Amino acid sequence: MLDLKYSSILKMAIPLMVSSFIQSVVLITDSSFISRYSTDAFDAVGNGGLIYITFFMALVGMSDGAQIIIARRIGQKNTDAIGRVFGTSVFSHFFLAIALFLFLQFIMPNFLNSYSKHADISLLQGEYIRIRSYALFFAMISLAINAFFLANGKTWVVLISALITATSNVILDYLMIFGKGGFPEMGLQGAAWASTLADFSGMLFLVIFLIFSKERKQYKLFSHFSFNLASMKELFKIGSPLMFQGFLALATWTIFFTWLEQTGKFELTVSQNVRSIYFLAFVPIWGFAGTTKTYISQYIGRGDLHSLKIIQRRIQFLTLIFLFLFFHGAVFYPEKLIEMINPEQAYIQKSAEILRYISISIFMYGFFSVYFQTINGSGNTMASFMIEILCAIVYLLSSFLLIKVLQVDVLWIWTNEYIYFGTMGILSMLYLKFFDWKKKVV
Repeated sequence: MLDLKYSSILKMAIPLMVSSFIQSVVLITDSSFISRYSTDAFDAVGNGGLIYITFFMALVGMSDGAQIIIARRIGQKNTDAIGRVFGTSVFSHFFLAIALFLFLQFIMPNFLNSYSKHADISLLQGEYIRIRSYALFFAMISLAINAFFLANGKTWVVLISALITATSNVILDYLMIFGKGGFPEMGLQGAAWASTLADFSGMLFLVIFLIFSKERKQYKLFSHFSFNLASMKELFKIGSPLMFQGFLALATWTIFFTWLEQTGKFELTVSQNVRSIYFLAFVPIWGFAGTTKTYISQYIGRGDLHSLKIIQRRIQFLTLIFLFLFFHGAVFYPEKLIEMINPEQAYIQKSAEILRYISISIFMYGFFSVYFQTINGSGNTMASFMIEILCAIVYLLSSFLLIKVLQVDVLWIWTNEYIYFGTMGILSMLYLKFFDWKKKVV
C-alpha cells in the first residue's frame, strides 16, 4: 500500500514525470527535425499527430479504467481478480485498436481532403496518419501492461519503457527523415515510421519485463488471464467514460487547429510552435494525474476517506512546484524555447507572445487537474465525462466565436485555454462539494 509521505508521492510521480519529459523532448526533437526539412511537413505532422493522439487517447481511457480497477482490488486485497481484469483489458484494447486502425486507414485521409483549406497539407497529413495507425497495435499491449504496473505503484517500469521508445524515436527520426546511415531520405514518412517502430521497441521491453516480473507470479497473472464477461462489463463501466473523455478532449483541440489551418498557414505554424512547447507543461500534470488516480482509488478501497483531502493538497503543492521547474521558460525566455522548435524568424516573436500569454493558464490546469483526477480515481468516471463534455462545448463555442465570428488575432484566440481550464476547475470543485462521490462501488 502507498503511504502519504511526500517522498512516497514523489517516488511514484517522478518516474511518470520523467517518462512524460522524455516524450516531450521527443516531440520537440521531432518538431525540430521536421521543421528543418519542410514547413508544410511540420504543419502536417503537427495536425496529423494530433489526430493520431486523439484516437490513441481512446485506448488510454480504457487503460486508465483498468488501472483504477486494479488499484481498487489491491486496496481491497482481492488479488485473484487482478488477472481477470488484466486479461479482459488486453482483449478489449485489441478490439478497440482494430476499429480505430480501420477508421484511420480508410476514412480519415479522405475526410481530411474534404475539409482542409490547403490540399498539400491535407495530403501529407493523410500519409502520416496511415503509417502511424499501425502503432495502435503496439500501444494496446503497452497500455494494458502500463495500467497493471501503475496500479501497483511501480512507475519506474513505465519510465524505462518510455526511455527506450524515446531514444529509438530520436535516432530513427534523424536516420529516416534525412536519409542517414543507409536509409533513404523519407521526410514526413520517415518521421511516421520512426515513431511507429519506436513504439514497437517500448512494447517489446514491457512484454519481456512482465514475463519475468515478480508481480506476475505474485498475482498469478497468467493463471487468471482470461476474457471475462463480468470483468468486461466492469471495465467498460469505468473505462468507457474515460475513453470518450480522452477522445473528446483531444478532438476539441484537433478541431481548434483545423479552424486555425483554415485561417492561414502563418497562424497554423505559429500555433504548432506553441503546441510543441506546451507539452513541457504536461510533464508534471500527467505525472501527478496518474499518481492521483492510483492514490485515490487505493485509499477509497481501504476505506480511509479521511486521507483524501491530504492527498489532494499534497499533490497540488507538488504539481505547482514542478510546473514552475518545467515551464518557467514560457514566462522568462519563450523566444529561446521557440527557436529550438522552429528557427524561422518570421514565426518566433508571435509564438513567444502566445506562449507567455497562456503560461498562467497552465498553472490553473495543474491545480484543478487534481480535483478532476480525484473524480476519476474514485470511479465516478461518468461524472468526469459529463464535465469533459461541458468543457468541450464551452471550448468549441469560444473557439468558433474568436476564430470564425470575431476573427481576432491569433494571440487572443489562445484565450481559449483560460476558458477551458477555468470551466473544468469550477465544475470539478462543485461536483466534489455537492455530490456523494466517495461511496462509488468499483
